Amino acid sequence: MSVDRAGEARVVQAVHGRSRKPADPAYQAGLAEELRQSYGRAGLIELYGRFAAGDGVVDTLMRKAIWQALARSCGEGLQVAGGAGFKHPETFDIGSGVFIGAQAYIQGRYDGTCKIGNNVWIGPMAYFDARDLVIEDSVGWGPGAKVLGSTHTALPVDVPIIRTDLEIRPVRIGAGADIGTNATILPGVSIGEGAIVGAGAIVVSDVEPYSVVAGVPAKFIRWRKEADPALDISRGGRS
Repeated sequence: MSVDRAGEARVVQAVHGRSRKPADPAYQAGLAEELRQSYGRAGLIELYGRFAAGDGVVDTLMRKAIWQALARSCGEGLQVAGGAGFKHPETFDIGSGVFIGAQAYIQGRYDGTCKIGNNVWIGPMAYFDARDLVIEDSVGWGPGAKVLGSTHTALPVDVPIIRTDLEIRPVRIGAGADIGTNATILPGVSIGEGAIVGAGAIVVSDVEPYSVVAGVPAKFIRWRKEADPALDISRGGRS
């Protein structure tokens, strides 16, 4: 009998990133529209509570249909796991083939922007302060990773900080980037295309395309193997 030795890696094919997403059933768009017309936004948010946690077929279908009904736009193939939540979903633009993990939470703002591209995978318990957020196509978002989109000015100093004005700063996540488990992206940060952010990193400044960063605060570790700044590959010069 063979036994795997501790520490040896096993390489298998990705599932979400490679699989072809099945088309939504023909009735789904009609269901979302009927829900929108019948319940309105406030009614749909209340209705969502009935189906938010279950893993059965009906719960899964209704979560997806309600997200589609509430979002500003939503592509096909959306998957919403149990316990996923939202605030101001009317500001969301969601692409096709998006997966939203269990207990993930996307907190929009009534006058904000939240764009999630095609084929994005969002892990369980992720959190997004989505006041001015753009996530481009094929981003992987690790479990528990977070975006903070605003900070209090803390001025004047004689006023409790929570009563001071909010400064909203845009966060941009480039296509094909991968954000590690429990990483935190701070307001105003842009993550470049194809970059890797290590698990637990706190990212306080922009990350170059096709680079790897890690640590607290996050610092440059290396370029990805195929990327060479001298050839301008890391800045999008791919064949």
